[in-house]
Amino acid sequence: MPDSSSAASSTGTALQRLRAAVGHVLIGQREVVDLALITLLCRGHALIEGVPGVGKTLLVKALARCLGGEFQRVQFTPDLMPADITGTSVFDLRTQEFRLARGPLFTHFLLADEINRAPAKTQAALLEAMQERQVTIDRVTHALPDTFTVYATQNPIEHQGTYPLPEAQKDRFLLKIPMPYPNLEEETELALSYGRADAPEDRLLQAPAAVLTPAELRQLQRELAQIRMDDAVCGYAVRIVRATRDHAAIQTGAGPRATQAFIAAARGLAALDGRTFATPEDVKALAVPVLEHRLALRPEFELEQVSAAEVITSVLEQVEVPR
Repeated sequence: MPDSSSAASSTGTALQRLRAAVGHVLIGQREVVDLALITLLCRGHALIEGVPGVGKTLLVKALARCLGGEFQRVQFTPDLMPADITGTSVFDLRTQEFRLARGPLFTHFLLADEINRAPAKTQAALLEAMQERQVTIDRVTHALPDTFTVYATQNPIEHQGTYPLPEAQKDRFLLKIPMPYPNLEEETELALSYGRADAPEDRLLQAPAAVLTPAELRQLQRELAQIRMDDAVCGYAVRIVRATRDHAAIQTGAGPRATQAFIAAARGLAALDGRTFATPEDVKALAVPVLEHRLALRPEFELEQVSAAEVITSVLEQVEVPR
């Protein structure tokens, strides 16, 4: 049996190579890159929230290139139909048979851009793909790639002409990743990069392809189960989730899937740091990405412009951290 510490070191080294390759393309946004890698490592999906121009598309393109995977981008609009993303059966006059015209869901990395602009019927077309990694077309089920990952984006400012995501669909996203403006130094570096033909788009073309092979990625995903999580740490995650159901500011708390997300993501963060164990600090650090999109605040608190992140901080203060 391989030594767990050496396996963790090997996993950490592989993830550091991937982190460095993606980070070279995306100027700044270190925490965003880490959360995107944790999502991938946990075989989850992520909801990325940020204003236009902060690099959401570039992030997913960089991940796809560095992992040697196929990338598809779908711009969600009010007239987008389910068949536009799943595909449909078409009649081939040459063979006199129906054949499958595959939609953009048949890919390794799907960027669902401005997902909240499409109506609920089209948003729901993603549910089976996200949960089961399969698509059913004309009563025939088609498997999607094992590494199929959805990174969906939404604009936190513009709400006109948008459709709020159903609660069931938001719950399918492992993490919600906020993508803020770059800081002063990062934005200055970004501006200078265009002046010397070293823009992020140029870096993407120069990025090494397949830093990790699909087989290596699947092995890393399997090794995640070997990350130790003590009962006390697991219980801490459970108590945080349950505390959201009794908080005065929260109308609808997080469900059991949030606990599963905590456990998976905490192990992913430990693996990213090259550790063989998850800690309460891992759970605490991931509280906002895991919980923010799963909570519904009471209207009176929304009117007071209380944010979900502030409420989650309050929840964390109420739950004792295990020692």
